[in-house]
Amino acid sequence: MKFQKNTYISGLYDGIPIALGYLSVSFSLGIQAASSGIPVLWMLLISMTNLTSAGEKAGIDIILAGGSLVEMAVTQLMINSRYFLMSLSLSQKLTEEFNLPNRLAASIGVTDEIFAVASSKAHSVSPRYMYGLITFPYIGWALGTFLGAAAGNILPEIVTNALGIALYGMFIAIVVPPTKKNPKLLAVVLPAVVLSCLIYYLPALDFISDGFAIIISTITAAIIGALLFPVETEDPADE
Repeated sequence: MKFQKNTYISGLYDGIPIALGYLSVSFSLGIQAASSGIPVLWMLLISMTNLTSAGEKAGIDIILAGGSLVEMAVTQLMINSRYFLMSLSLSQKLTEEFNLPNRLAASIGVTDEIFAVASSKAHSVSPRYMYGLITFPYIGWALGTFLGAAAGNILPEIVTNALGIALYGMFIAIVVPPTKKNPKLLAVVLPAVVLSCLIYYLPALDFISDGFAIIISTITAAIIGALLFPVETEDPADE
């Protein structure tokens, strides 16, 4: 089915596959939250204001661990910092209609998948198309969380525990395929995994909270990647 490009309807159509994926992933997130005792409506509100799977998962872990607001803020900044670069890149494809209010309104919907679809378009992206592209994924993420949290209060504990594993499977599916193709990523991921395990299992490091464990592991992995595999840039003088 073909629609006129850069319309709200064409954006809706392109967002359907993303919405279906978000629905299943957020359902697992809702299951986990329900098993941890977070109220259904609170989970719905969190998902409606935080359209990021890794960020929301980390935030929930910090909440359950009784972490501080500082831990929450720094963790979210680190985990979601990639969206700065995505938004900067996507800004080069926006039409002149994308004024500041439109940019601010659309910024909440810049996720990995939405960025990938929007940036792959041969044409410039209008506000109408962008809002259409965001609509179904946003609804799918919030609805999946709500259904998962509600089901978690009804389903037997053995079922909710089993479904909760799906969220961890999602993160494995995100990390493993790229590392198999690029050994450099593996060299960055492994130190983060090792450091996270050391902080978790060594009694001497019990004073480090879950939130700061994520921050320490993330920053360490980023430093290792920057030192071992620096990105080469062209010298303007050579052009």
